[in-house]
Amino acid sequence: MTGFGEFVRDAGELVVQPRMGMSEPDRMRAGLLATKAAAGTTVGTITLDSYTRVGDLDSAELALMEDVPLNGYPIVSHELATTRQVLDGIQSEDFPIQVRHGSAAPQDIFVALMTAGLDATEGGPVSYCLPYGRIPIAESLRNWSRSCELFARLRDIGRKPHLETFGGCMLGQLCPPSQLVAISVLEALFFYQYGLRSISVSYAQQTNLRQDIEAVYALRRLCDELLPDTDWHVVIYAYMGVYPTSPEGAYQLLGQAATLAATTGSERLIVKTVAESVRIPTIAENVSALEYAAATAARVRRDRKADLTGAVNSQTYAEAEALVSAVLNLGTDIGQGLALAFQHGYLDIPYCLHPDNNGRTRTYLDAAGRLCWADTGKLPLTGLVAARGARTVTSSELLESLSYVRRKFDSQAITPSPAHAELEARGA
Repeated sequence: MTGFGEFVRDAGELVVQPRMGMSEPDRMRAGLLATKAAAGTTVGTITLDSYTRVGDLDSAELALMEDVPLNGYPIVSHELATTRQVLDGIQSEDFPIQVRHGSAAPQDIFVALMTAGLDATEGGPVSYCLPYGRIPIAESLRNWSRSCELFARLRDIGRKPHLETFGGCMLGQLCPPSQLVAISVLEALFFYQYGLRSISVSYAQQTNLRQDIEAVYALRRLCDELLPDTDWHVVIYAYMGVYPTSPEGAYQLLGQAATLAATTGSERLIVKTVAESVRIPTIAENVSALEYAAATAARVRRDRKADLTGAVNSQTYAEAEALVSAVLNLGTDIGQGLALAFQHGYLDIPYCLHPDNNGRTRTYLDAAGRLCWADTGKLPLTGLVAARGARTVTSSELLESLSYVRRKFDSQAITPSPAHAELEARGA
């Protein structure tokens, strides 16, 4: 059977994917069917609920007993037969399905998805630890090492497990692209160390398209250099910060994410919808976003040739390579290297309050909307970035930066693009 990674790699066009997850089995099945029927090349998503993510299975089971809707599908708490019924006749070689969760202790989730016949998921020991809770990073690394070892055993029975690193999406915003790239690559190397050979590396759309293009090229170059004998691809996330409130602004931002994916040859895009700023989107809104992104990417690939001068040998690549090398130089065990890197401040996420994060780095947006280092703390970027503490970031400036994308795209909202207008005319 064709695996998730093989399907994406061989699709020949951008694969688009929603974040969809519903606790009711019939609605989850309806969402998967609608995704499969959408115009474009799609893959399915089962996003898990918050209780399951943090291991509060008692609360998830109580919600099911009392018919209380959750914000995702509780795969550990639903009976195996229920999940298999959700998947029956939908999961196939031409429509693989990925489980998305957000857990620093995902062992039960891996067991449940594997038992149900699923073989694609995502996360990582850093990216699903630091932003989301207070579990020590050493504990998260242990949890993820056991989960990866278990997941890799699917290869022994002829299945093709696929694992996507969430490392390119730390906090969703205000983390410079070079560090997003570095953590994505390092988590991929962690997966590789524990036997995974089908891997996707992620990058979240940020605040400047040109800088994002440089980041994706840096990500691809580092994977070429460091992931031999691996079936890997790049997945772009539509912007994960404060989203535009206007439909036109939301579509323009999604269109820019699709442009980023198409321009850089990325293989997959996880979309956002017009409803992101106010509520959980409906199935129809997810389908509309999928079709708009697919149409935009197809048009960009056909009509546009981007000026990529300097994108490969960029400042972003130089910084990311320095960060990755610093961690690899701490020893042959990637997990131990990651733990030591955070301990020493060689990796340090701006504005992240986790106790294991040094918390000394700061960032700001320049006049062009590029994410820049204001304070590099102890990051090993000497000679690449201005001296640490070179710039003070005020609280008001930080708040303005957090809403920069919303203001930009809402203020520039214009008549929807031809692709959007076509979808609206079809009632999508």
